[in-house]
Amino acid sequence: MSIPKETRLESYEAVRPTINSRQEIVLSILSECGNMTAQEIANELCRRGITPTNERNFAAPRLTELCEVGLVKPVGKKMNTKTRRNITVWAVVNGGGSNVTD
Repeated sequence: MSIPKETRLESYEAVRPTINSRQEIVLSILSECGNMTAQEIANELCRRGITPTNERNFAAPRLTELCEVGLVKPVGKKMNTKTRRNITVWAVVNGGGSNVTD
């Protein structure tokens, strides 16, 4: 294992005990699906039967919390077709997900 990969994994393992289950699920969805908005994550949570509806607020607070501990970051903007406003696109910080890669 390369040193950068090893240190990212160590950092993730150190923070992981402080992550609740919903945060872990959001992190997993981002790791699996790639960059997404809070609404797209909420849609996926609902599709998987994890939440009863695709309400954005099932995902948005978890993204803020994960950002605060350095596991996800905003990487861009995307136009929301309903509101016609830019919204944040989120990504897993390298090494932040369960599938750590170089």
